[in-house]
Amino acid sequence: MPSEGFAAADVPDQSGKCFIVTGANTGIGFEVASALAARHARVLLACRDEAKARAAMSRIRQKTPGAELALLPLDLADLASVRRAAELAAKEPRVDVLINNAGVQGPTLKHTAQGFEQTFGVNHLGCFAFSALMLPKLMETPGSRIVVTSSGQHRGAKIEWDDLNAQKSYRWLPRYGASKLANLLFVFELDRRLRAAGAPVTAVACHPGLVGTNLARGSWWGNKVMSLIGFLFATPAMGAWGELHAATGRIKPSGYYGPTGFSELRGPSGEGLPSEEARNPQLAKRLWDVSVKMTGIDPGLPSVDGVS
Repeated sequence: MPSEGFAAADVPDQSGKCFIVTGANTGIGFEVASALAARHARVLLACRDEAKARAAMSRIRQKTPGAELALLPLDLADLASVRRAAELAAKEPRVDVLINNAGVQGPTLKHTAQGFEQTFGVNHLGCFAFSALMLPKLMETPGSRIVVTSSGQHRGAKIEWDDLNAQKSYRWLPRYGASKLANLLFVFELDRRLRAAGAPVTAVACHPGLVGTNLARGSWWGNKVMSLIGFLFATPAMGAWGELHAATGRIKPSGYYGPTGFSELRGPSGEGLPSEEARNPQLAKRLWDVSVKMTGIDPGLPSVDGVS
């Protein structure tokens, strides 16, 4: 493995800082939370399953006695839960970084509490809503960041604008790829607006490469494939490097960070190259407007047409 790039060992001391990690009870999110706790950060594990979150906290404390951890109940498939989580998090003395890590995919069509197709509803709309609601708190801390986790599967993906809730058709992997494209369109549009407003918050994107996780937990064969991927390519601990880089390393506004090894599938984190579609400002603005309408949550940042 190449020595260049960013890995867990490169995370600097985070004493006095507070991080929120969504989906922190398992997989990449757990590894990110664990690494941050080991660097003396306060970490809020934003999870929907309290028992699993508390079990994860116990595992982290076994490795890092005295780790400063807290549970933040959050179900991204329910906007009411997203609002409650943001209200609780706002009571923290400070929040330095929001790491949007949680994601879902699966072969069966499901819907969120508000009736959205679940993959788009959780991976994008939940991320959009939580980030928007956390903005006022993040604005209080200069140098704060919003990290959004995408995937290499955004390449070649298309958003089905006339069928966002899958009322006409549902195909598993295309829907997942579209949600990951949406993640990038959102984070780049968010950063454009933040910079134009002179806000002290930076939005940055990342991806984990090809990692064996339990993301396909709804599928027997998917779990088998994920196990093989973890053996051949990258473990969740390695997949966490892109998120850790985006959250704590030296970055560029509106940057995209992830593995620099074979085909950007594994290895230490560095700058990546998102697809041309992901950088399309017209698509980004369209998604922003649609997201505000669907969630009823407006980040309160005006359009900045022409700002790169």
